[in-house]
Amino acid sequence: MDNKTSSFSAIMAVYEQASQLEANLPVFLTNTYESGYEVIVVDESSTDETDDVLKLLKQDHPNLYSTFIPKPNPHITRRKLALSLGIKAAKNEWVIITSIENAPAYEEWLKELSGVIDSTTEAVAGYYLKKGLRLQTFEDTDQTRSLVVKAERKRRKISKRRFLKYLCGRYDFIAVRRDKAYDVLSFFEQDASALKLARLKLGVFFHQCFS
Repeated sequence: MDNKTSSFSAIMAVYEQASQLEANLPVFLTNTYESGYEVIVVDESSTDETDDVLKLLKQDHPNLYSTFIPKPNPHITRRKLALSLGIKAAKNEWVIITSIENAPAYEEWLKELSGVIDSTTEAVAGYYLKKGLRLQTFEDTDQTRSLVVKAERKRRKISKRRFLKYLCGRYDFIAVRRDKAYDVLSFFEQDASALKLARLKLGVFFHQCFS
């Protein structure tokens, strides 16, 4: 692995999740990593107290940034558009695409993530365990296609299903080099027939078993 530590921008899209932001965002913002880290929250035009929660947290956390989607775009899903805006705003060399439901399991997660990255790494999928973190590295973002298509097709539906999540490819975050982030984002929320989805599930399962 390279000795140089990486800098990260964690990006998440939220909608009507003020209570989860209040509970989990401080966990994202409080860590022991000092090599460059920011959190970008993109609000999908929430009508709850999301804006108030973000304003309050910004007072104590200068590395927290936020923006919003002013209105729906009929040609692109709202979450995908939100993440696209977050990637555009990111200042660091790596972006971490995650969700507010998946708060980091412990403070050392960024240090551990940086430790598996070298000059050949283009993406890393992360899985929070009861104790620690499991990381899966990829040398080409195209290698993440099946994993991402399956995981992101119905992200909100599967986010709470934890059993055997590594074998099923249900990552808690995916980190990508910023210049490759839009390549991975293109795999998000793709339509898939029942047959294609079944093949994806089997393909991901067997890959995870033997990788």
